[in-house]
Amino acid sequence: MATLFISDLHLDPARPAITALFLNFLKQSARQAEACYILGDLFEAWIGDDDDADLGQIVTDSLRALTGSGVPVYFLHGNRDFLIGERFAAASGVRLLPESGVIDLYGESVLLLHGDTLCTDDIDYQTFRAQVRDPAWQAQLLALPLAQRRTLAGQLRETSRQATQQKAAEITDVNPTTVDQTLRVHGVCRMIHGHTHRPAVHEWMLDGRLARRAVLGDWYSQGSVLRCDAAGWRLEPLLLPGT
Repeated sequence: MATLFISDLHLDPARPAITALFLNFLKQSARQAEACYILGDLFEAWIGDDDDADLGQIVTDSLRALTGSGVPVYFLHGNRDFLIGERFAAASGVRLLPESGVIDLYGESVLLLHGDTLCTDDIDYQTFRAQVRDPAWQAQLLALPLAQRRTLAGQLRETSRQATQQKAAEITDVNPTTVDQTLRVHGVCRMIHGHTHRPAVHEWMLDGRLARRAVLGDWYSQGSVLRCDAAGWRLEPLLLPGT
């Protein structure tokens, strides 16, 4: 039995092959897992739990089938799906987590987070993040009609895409000092996150202890899963059929 971690699927109707890959993952690999953690950006955009789009319902039903089979699924918010709420959780059976928290993973204390709070060199993004995570801002957005929210979500995605293209790669990656400080605050030396789309397992010395940071991959051209068990951590690709 293993615990599986995924993030940054960015599920979108425009990429049906990736959605199919995820649904197959839920039916096969995840069914054999001890638990499954989704560390944000499950969807390319989530405009509210009242969204009636087909993709959201398909994913909700598939997650419900997994959780109903007895596999616990945990979710923490990313920068694209921070509006996922209790209604989605109740329908899918997933358990919502705080934006950062420590779990016991086969005897090791491990900090889980999406990863965007570690990218402190990206000052413009951090300013935007503070705005959209404000409860008053979210309430105002959710009060808009669905059609208006869809239009706004599209505009925000395009603005984000253009801004990211203009930034140096090191700006959009984690800040090493912030990583160390975050580990110290939580009193751990293990971390798993996504967001940066740079899959790897990093090890270094922190205050005389071996630290480890696993970065989950995105699901654009293939899937990416971190498989953890008592023997260790392994990043595994999930290939699209025919590749």
